[in-house]
Amino acid sequence: MIRRLGLAALVAVLAGLLVLALGYSNARADPIVRKAYVPVAGWPEGEAPLRVLALSDVHVAGPDMPPSRVEHIARQLNALSPDLILVAGDLISEKRTATKLYSEEEVAASFAAFEARFGVVVAPGNHDHWVDLDAMVTALEGHGITVLRNAAARRGPLLIGAVDDDFTGHDDVPATFAALEALGAGPAVVVSHTPDIVPDLPRAVSAVFAGHTHCGQISLPVIGPVSTMSRFGDRFACGMIRDGEQTVFVGAGLGTSLLPLRYGAPPDVWLVTLGPPE
Repeated sequence: MIRRLGLAALVAVLAGLLVLALGYSNARADPIVRKAYVPVAGWPEGEAPLRVLALSDVHVAGPDMPPSRVEHIARQLNALSPDLILVAGDLISEKRTATKLYSEEEVAASFAAFEARFGVVVAPGNHDHWVDLDAMVTALEGHGITVLRNAAARRGPLLIGAVDDDFTGHDDVPATFAALEALGAGPAVVVSHTPDIVPDLPRAVSAVFAGHTHCGQISLPVIGPVSTMSRFGDRFACGMIRDGEQTVFVGAGLGTSLLPLRYGAPPDVWLVTLGPPE
């Protein structure tokens, strides 16, 4: 009996280690590139479609997301030839389970590996606010990366409104849309760390790009995501969502929060082409 109990305990321990190893392997997997085409009424005549690469929740920290892995992913995604890269927050992580934390400059330097003809635009997330955000902004801008906080910018034919983090109460949707209006006419998109700002948008835009939910990070069979981290439940939990006249894209993110594990929610990015109705 004792020998059987000991064997059962050993099997349980090995099974647990196997489950953890699988979760860590999932977290370290190369991101899935999900693709979509968004037809935009009134797309400027003569302008070619624009390829937007949207990513989020990179959470640079050891063991699963050192800067070297960000650079590796950047080289893979640069091969897609995006016209514009939007980063929906949480570039850095200060999680207690991390084996190594990195400075704002180290994080920014790794993001400098991303390449697109219209550059990289960042909207901060809650984890970016939980470190030295001013240092992060200075470092990113020093590497030629644009950080927008409740502001807007034009890139090619596209207007980009970036809403600061809603989770930490730094969002200002009216200020963002005032900045969009000041840029004049053109197709517009919004990038925000959390999709929870969507119901507050005063008008529809061509697309909204967000993250924060990690698509649950741990999504179990039958049960689904353990948590959506959204006050709207599963309305904006994951993926491509048609919301009225606009399309919302919520990515699973590249990194992890709390634990370096993923189940049923692999890392992903969205490559969305905006252009005239086909």
